[in-house]
Amino acid sequence: MSIAPKKLALLVGGGPAPGINSVIGASTIRAALEGVEVIGVKDGFQWIMEGDISHIKELTIQNVSRIHFRGGSYIGISRANPTKDKKHLENTVTSLLRLNVDKLISIGGDDTAFSALKVSEMAAGRIKVVHVPKTIDNDLDLPHGIPTFGFQTARHIGVEVVKNLMVDAQTTSRWYFVVSMGRKAGHLALGIGKATGATLTLIPEEFSGKKIKLSHIIDILVGSIIKRLSYGRTDGVAIIAEGLVEHLDSSELESLMNVERDAHDNIRIAEINFGEILKFKVQERLKEFNLKATIVAKNIGYELRCADPIPFDMEYTRDLGFAAAQFILNGGSGAMVSIQNGYFVPLFFQDIIDPLTNKTKVRMVDPSSESFYIARRYMLRLNQADFEDPHELAKYAATCGISLEEFRNKFYYLIEGDLLYQSIREGKIKLAAVESNEAFKAIYVNRTFNSKEEIPNGIISK
Repeated sequence: MSIAPKKLALLVGGGPAPGINSVIGASTIRAALEGVEVIGVKDGFQWIMEGDISHIKELTIQNVSRIHFRGGSYIGISRANPTKDKKHLENTVTSLLRLNVDKLISIGGDDTAFSALKVSEMAAGRIKVVHVPKTIDNDLDLPHGIPTFGFQTARHIGVEVVKNLMVDAQTTSRWYFVVSMGRKAGHLALGIGKATGATLTLIPEEFSGKKIKLSHIIDILVGSIIKRLSYGRTDGVAIIAEGLVEHLDSSELESLMNVERDAHDNIRIAEINFGEILKFKVQERLKEFNLKATIVAKNIGYELRCADPIPFDMEYTRDLGFAAAQFILNGGSGAMVSIQNGYFVPLFFQDIIDPLTNKTKVRMVDPSSESFYIARRYMLRLNQADFEDPHELAKYAATCGISLEEFRNKFYYLIEGDLLYQSIREGKIKLAAVESNEAFKAIYVNRTFNSKEEIPNGIISK
């Protein structure tokens, strides 16, 4: 009895990201050159978890050699989750075995990585599983400085959109509230905001505590509008990470209570018109000071996910796809692919699981980093220096038609609860260069040092 040669299968889960096709192409070509037959499992786990093996696409060098130029996924995608039901996991493994597959490369984000882990466990050595990390959110637990593929393209396209909105805002004297994708972490929003020099960017990581009050977000936006108005500017662009929604106190936002969730129990943030909610609430708050602002809410995300990848992501994903195929062909399994300092490094599933959630770890923006400090310094929003300068404070209070003390009472709590200033006070932010702005220098110096030797050279004027 002859034994049929085993196949390599590829599937894509989660949401689209620029560069998927490049991973598919590179993996296919690498395996095909070794004489291994490659198939694409259409629409992620959607069909095979039901035991349906008819949705399969043959992958050859001929039909994948040019797909790396294009966005989207050549073999489709879905958020179907085989881990919620043991039967679905069993079906997934059985379906792959029926297809004569003994090697699986999954492409996806943290949810798909967790599914790959569980498939690997259920297969118990019968199927080798390797995962290629994909998400425009840049929130997979890769080493510092290594992006997830698709992030750089998404940021690039996002910057082009916001750049045009900034010109429109200035031309038409209006504000744009731009809600950017980023379910858990604020990397994409901050990357777009920092690159464009948007008026301000709001991300979940800058707030202390697990829950965020909607009123807190509103007052940061209102404070920024007031600050701009005090300098005669009626325009601005705020970049807002959509992940703030998942941290909101539901009692303040009743519309979230019955919101739809996806197969991985994530809130379908796209179903919530967060920008419009913020617009309405900010305009209400401004009325308290007899102020008005024209605000336009805009979501960006879907137009970023299936964009043609920029050269960075085309090259990066070619490396990832080749490394994934090479690793699995050499017997590797149970790992996520990473490229570090130009070399392939496997990140094994057991090392990237968060023991608290039993899922893959999520990489968040570090609000105590110098990079975040620099981003904040370029934002136009209320800061501690404003409240220490009576001249600045007088401008803002006059714009609102209230006293200096009233303004302080209404807005100083934003500074007291700000993780940036908390990090400065605790000495967590280490500046590579001396802060020369007198107002900010005072903030930095006013933190507690254990000894004179700890004070950075030159930070106190002689």
